[in-house]
Amino acid sequence: QVTLVESGGGLVQAGASLMLSCVASGRTFSSMNMGWFRQAPGKEREFVAVISWGGTSTYYAASVKGRFNISRVNAKSTVYLQMDSLKPEDTAVYYCAASRSYSAREVDFGAWGQGTQVTVSS
Repeated sequence: QVTLVESGGGLVQAGASLMLSCVASGRTFSSMNMGWFRQAPGKEREFVAVISWGGTSTYYAASVKGRFNISRVNAKSTVYLQMDSLKPEDTAVYYCAASRSYSAREVDFGAWGQGTQVTVSS
């Protein structure tokens, strides 16, 4: 079993930056592919970004590509999501998740954090 705990959310103005963190415990973090997803009010949860177990491969949703950056430090069992040039439409609860597959599909992620709220005001 793996436990994931996100932090770093908050209320910011449009154009600002935030960095989310997700600390994992319970299993071998360095062998797991890690992803970020988000769910806005009244909408389905959607994929944001994924990073491979070694950190050499990343993939982003079109809506965040060029503004968000996913990274990881395996020695700290932590994955990050640096979010720049935030927009009001980025407002959502952000979740980190772990997968044995390098995937953007929610169904492939078997462990989830509790989420952290990001609110971007205009």
